[in-house]
Amino acid sequence: KITHLVFCTTSGVDMPGADYQLTKLLGLRPSVKRLMMYQQGCFAGGTVLRLAKDLAENNKGARVLVVCSEITAVTFRGPTDTHLDSLVGQALFGDGAAALIVGADPDTSVERPLFELISAAQTILPDSDGAIDGHLREVGLTFHLLKDVPGIISKNIEKSLAEAFAPLGISDWNSLFWIA
Repeated sequence: KITHLVFCTTSGVDMPGADYQLTKLLGLRPSVKRLMMYQQGCFAGGTVLRLAKDLAENNKGARVLVVCSEITAVTFRGPTDTHLDSLVGQALFGDGAAALIVGADPDTSVERPLFELISAAQTILPDSDGAIDGHLREVGLTFHLLKDVPGIISKNIEKSLAEAFAPLGISDWNSLFWIA
């Protein structure tokens, strides 16, 4: 029984939102607790997983349906000499959708958990202001990417991973990749 619905997209902003439409389409209870998240960009997956984990762990018996959907093809626009970075953004990002149910304390008589969500987080990298921008405008979804995005990431990846894994007691990177 779904108790919560979290829907995330960058593709548009509508009222009522896609969470409302999906609630009706799936025949969920009208009182299902819904949250519609817009414009999360590249960190949407981590954000919705963190939120779903918090909801499931702090609401006994909660089952959170998480849905992410992007339909960027409808916002495609041709490149121009002044906005070549928009073409790069449109080449990198495409249409797609994913859904999962997050819960805590499974009822093993009717549920078969496949994975355990230990942690979900995001961080802001130093000197990354304006490195990746996206704007939904009348002309479509525009992107602005600085050419140093790979450099910003490479300068910060080790520190970011160390900070993410330290609370889990992981300091040996090789321990993450093994075959049983």
